[in-house]
Amino acid sequence: MEDGEEKERGIMGLQDDSKCQPGQPALMDSQNSIPETGQNGVVVGTEMEEKGMEEGDLKKEMGMEVEAEVKVELCQSGHGLQVSFIRGTDLFGYVGIEAVLDQMRRKTMKAGLEFNIMVVGQSGLGKSTLVNTLFKSKVSRKSCTSNYEEKISKTVKLHSVSHVIEEKGVRMKLTVIDTPGFGDQINNENCWEPIVKHVNEQYEKYLREELHINRKRKIPDSRVHCCIYFLPPTGHRLRQIDVEFMKRLGKIVSIVPVIAKADTLTIEERQEFKERIRQDLAANGIRVYPQKEYDEDPEDSILNDRIRESIPFAVVGTDKEHQVNGHKVLGRKTKWGIIEVENVEHCEFANLRDLLIRSHLQDLKDVTHNIHYETYRVRRLNESNVSFSELGLAPWPLENGTDDRGQSESHL
Repeated sequence: MEDGEEKERGIMGLQDDSKCQPGQPALMDSQNSIPETGQNGVVVGTEMEEKGMEEGDLKKEMGMEVEAEVKVELCQSGHGLQVSFIRGTDLFGYVGIEAVLDQMRRKTMKAGLEFNIMVVGQSGLGKSTLVNTLFKSKVSRKSCTSNYEEKISKTVKLHSVSHVIEEKGVRMKLTVIDTPGFGDQINNENCWEPIVKHVNEQYEKYLREELHINRKRKIPDSRVHCCIYFLPPTGHRLRQIDVEFMKRLGKIVSIVPVIAKADTLTIEERQEFKERIRQDLAANGIRVYPQKEYDEDPEDSILNDRIRESIPFAVVGTDKEHQVNGHKVLGRKTKWGIIEVENVEHCEFANLRDLLIRSHLQDLKDVTHNIHYETYRVRRLNESNVSFSELGLAPWPLENGTDDRGQSESHL
């Protein structure tokens, strides 16, 4: 029996030894350990070795955890691509990546930017005045035409006026597209068709330039980035012409509805009118900017939710200044006081200006290019009757290996 117990102890000892990593001494059995009396140095040495082993194991475990975390981050991208996220605190020093913002700023200031805005509404709603107020300059067709005559057009015509506005070194080419004659006839059937045609023509023009073999380095952009639709301050609901227009245009361009001449309504009437309009927009499935499905992150969603709650904007336009408490302000003077255009307690013009210029101008351009134009491009190229000859392009290089360079350059 004693021999069997000793064999079992020997086997257990071998198993314990086999668990130890190479290069590390095995733990001594308590029966074979050196007595503490007179051998304290040896005992202390074994305790230090045990502590070293524990620290080494902790470091290795921590290293394995870090490697596991890195592997998780690397595997998130998939498709054989490995992407890891390195924060600024993990860098060894200053790299200079943030300097790209200055490079982009300088490049934009040199090249300038383009912004095309369309104003639609019946005559007498203050479209020209509001555009002048937005950009604080006489940019409307009515303001820059010397022999302009205020008369109702028999048909819907589109007129474009372009200006170059510079502010603090930033140049912007602004194009204002006016639509005189819209909604001014007794029979307004299909009065939106010239506007839809104009918007699609600009997409077609950009598509043709984009498909050229030797295309321009910077394609001129005449696409409509935003359409401001003026609603008359009736205080009731959307008219049928309003519903039909916005249903059709909302699919191909970003629409921002506004209540024109909102100073003709009381604050209570204004809020009730805005609520009825929002109900009509939802009931008819009309898409107005900013659309909820285009929100990119929670921060944008919070900002756009506040904007959606304010649509349509109740605005007042004027290009005249008045003295209020020793300061010059844009406003409309009445018998009972001055309506300050940029005062949010008087109207929502400031909210409209912030949306169009200060916070969402680039997003309007991005939505036009990535959503509306891309939808038109895909549909146009998928049509069975579209061919290169129809677009005025050389189909493919000639047999001798040289392309028809003269024909392609003639379109530039």
